[in-house]
Amino acid sequence: MPAASTEASTRVGAGSETTAPSSASASPSPAASAPAPDSRVDVGTPAYRRMSLALFLAGVATFALLYSTQALLPLISESYGSSVGDVSWTVAAATGGLALFVIPMSALSERFGRRATMTGAVAVAVAVGLVVPFAPSLGTMVALRAVQGAALAGLPASATAYLAEEVRPRALVTAIGLYVAGNSVGGMSGRVLTGWVAQEWGWRVALAVLGVLAVACAVAFRMLLPKPRHFTRGSLRPGAVARTVRDHLANPLLRRLYAIGALFMTVFGGVYTVIGYRMTQEPFSLPQGVVGSVFLVYLVGTVSASASGRLVGRFGRRGTLYLSGALTAAGLLVSLSDRLAMVLLGLVLVTGGFFAGHSAASSAVSGTAAHGRAQAAALYQSAYYIGSSVGSTVGAVAFHAAGWGGTVAVGLLAVAGVAGITLLGTLAARRPAPAA
Repeated sequence: MPAASTEASTRVGAGSETTAPSSASASPSPAASAPAPDSRVDVGTPAYRRMSLALFLAGVATFALLYSTQALLPLISESYGSSVGDVSWTVAAATGGLALFVIPMSALSERFGRRATMTGAVAVAVAVGLVVPFAPSLGTMVALRAVQGAALAGLPASATAYLAEEVRPRALVTAIGLYVAGNSVGGMSGRVLTGWVAQEWGWRVALAVLGVLAVACAVAFRMLLPKPRHFTRGSLRPGAVARTVRDHLANPLLRRLYAIGALFMTVFGGVYTVIGYRMTQEPFSLPQGVVGSVFLVYLVGTVSASASGRLVGRFGRRGTLYLSGALTAAGLLVSLSDRLAMVLLGLVLVTGGFFAGHSAASSAVSGTAAHGRAQAAALYQSAYYIGSSVGSTVGAVAFHAAGWGGTVAVGLLAVAGVAGITLLGTLAARRPAPAA
């Protein structure tokens, strides 16, 4: 039984006890009066650890594949004789494919199950990942990356819906934070690994090695992930899916969370698409292996994503979003320096702020949706990856036109949007509820 249904049953039982006549001869049996136990997993249990590790590895595979070309863009540009704007489509096509297909994939997960959908998605994605290194032209690579992104769409929404159904509410933010931490590890390891391999053997070999790593993560994920115990099969009818999507889009809180996810990812996508170009140019002129190592900064995201549950517990969701936006903006401004240490500090702040804000927003989506959780999470993921595609493309264009300062300006506009939307939520929460 899904979480929402379990809670509803408990409330109905409590109401029956209140209205029943008080009589010694009619005292309810313990089975009738006791609320149904919550059989979802909690922090510290073996099932929770297996689930967390499995989805952590799924996150590693997802982000390693999704952004596999990002650290290699200067080399791919040189190989194909293409501009930064053209080559940025190897990132934007993958994230755009994910954004377009995440809602259809979430509908499949409602019908066929979260575990089956995630398994199929990661299998197709790693298969395409083994083909991408052999792309004979930039156009072919962009097309393959779009297919890969569409396949990966089966993971993010299904993963958060799976956790919302199988994990107790008090453990949900932490569980999703660990999944997001896997995203950061995947993003970091993929970029660092490809950077050093590409320096010695070229970008094609680097992508092939990354594909093999993703295969290993996918196999371990499938072996570790427990079978779902609280999944209820939904409908694949387009009308039913459309009604669920309309319900979620009619919810003001969910709309704000979707916009926040998109804006945060606009910053992140722009910064990390362009940073490789900046580091290979004056005044830094770093070799490709060292440029790849810059992505070790992603470890900060692993920590901040894992800590997001504690931040929300201390500052609340909106307080965490304000803090995350402030850290991100500070990092953008610090990164304007021409000193390498300051640029790295700026990346640390941007990464920490982004992952904390993303974890807080995505867990709030799963906790807010009372039904159709996969669609609710899918809408968030769609907005999130549209933000990534926009950030990658607009950030690259801004860099080409105005240098790193142009990319930073795009990021600051997006952070201002996060702050404004969060402020709207704060003001809405302070309004008195309408009279019944």
